[in-house]
Amino acid sequence: MAILALDLGLKRIGLAYSPDGQIVLPLEAIIRKNRHQAAAQVQQVMEAYRADRLVVGLPIGGSSEEEMRRRITHFVGLLESSVPVAFQDEAGSSIEAQARAAGRLGRKKDGRLDSLAAQIILERWLKANQDG
Repeated sequence: MAILALDLGLKRIGLAYSPDGQIVLPLEAIIRKNRHQAAAQVQQVMEAYRADRLVVGLPIGGSSEEEMRRRITHFVGLLESSVPVAFQDEAGSSIEAQARAAGRLGRKKDGRLDSLAAQIILERWLKANQDG
C-alpha cells in the first residue's frame, strides 16, 4: 500500500511517502501560495506516487485543535481524490524533526524540516496501525 503523509502549514506543506508501509521517505515540500494551488500540487503528488491512502497531521489537544481541524478538513476536501484519509496526532513532530536534523539543514525555510515532520507523522501512523 502506497501512503502519502502531509504536514500542513500556512506557508509550506511537508510531504512523506511510504511505498510499502515499512520504508518512509521525506519528499520535497510544497511552498504554499494559496490553498487551491497547494491542493492541486498535493493532488499531483498523490497521482505521481499512486497513493492508496493519505495520512494528515492534526494537532490533538490544545486551544487551537478545533480551528486547526476545521482548516485541515477543509483543505483535504479540496483534493479531488477518493483515497481513504486518516488523521494522526502531530504533537511535537516539528520539534522532533529539528532534533533529527541536528543542524544539518541550516536555517533555510525550504520545507525540508516540514517534510521531515511529515515523515515522523507517517512513521507514527504506521506504528499505531501495524497488523498484529
